[in-house]
Amino acid sequence: MTIKTTESTKVRDGRSTREAILEAASRLIHVHGYNHTSLDDVLRESGVGKGNFYYHFKSKEDLGYAILDQIIGSFLERTLEPCFSDPEGHALGQIRCFLDRLLEAQRASNCVGGCPLGNLAAELSDVHEGFRGRLASVFAAWRERLTLVLRSAQSRGTVDVSCQPEAVADFLVASLEGAILLTKLTKDIAVMEQCVAETKRYLSLFEPRV
Repeated sequence: MTIKTTESTKVRDGRSTREAILEAASRLIHVHGYNHTSLDDVLRESGVGKGNFYYHFKSKEDLGYAILDQIIGSFLERTLEPCFSDPEGHALGQIRCFLDRLLEAQRASNCVGGCPLGNLAAELSDVHEGFRGRLASVFAAWRERLTLVLRSAQSRGTVDVSCQPEAVADFLVASLEGAILLTKLTKDIAVMEQCVAETKRYLSLFEPRV
């Protein structure tokens, strides 16, 4: 029995056509932005025909949502959650672990590209409500995770009562996004290293006081 493989489902170097489109579009959007990446750019980069593109995605917007979902999933599963997997863990140590992961990600990228979520938020929040809503939800999840960790630790006496979990969480997210942006702008990992060191120093203010 012979199984026919259509262009819409065939594998390219171990990847499906859909994966090839997502990978190519993600690379382009990460550097050039969503609005400055055309469908023709994606087709050329992925080597996929237009008909096969529309087999997998209804539109460029549909592709954008798929990429955003992929970025969000990767951020939550590979960067955020691993450091907070132990609900009884030391909260400030877990946050420091997260800071180190962000620093290593910037080091690995050679300071190119910045934060994919931050880039899309800056580009699309004022012009596309659908993207704004999805991006807002992931930033809210990030802030909520930090807030819950700090609040729980505070109730156990491992974070000082002077800590205001919601305010600290907002400050951390805003500071880290700014640090990543400056690192992207300067192409100097020392900027990120210094910002992470200062953030850790700030967190030390909430160590329990004897």
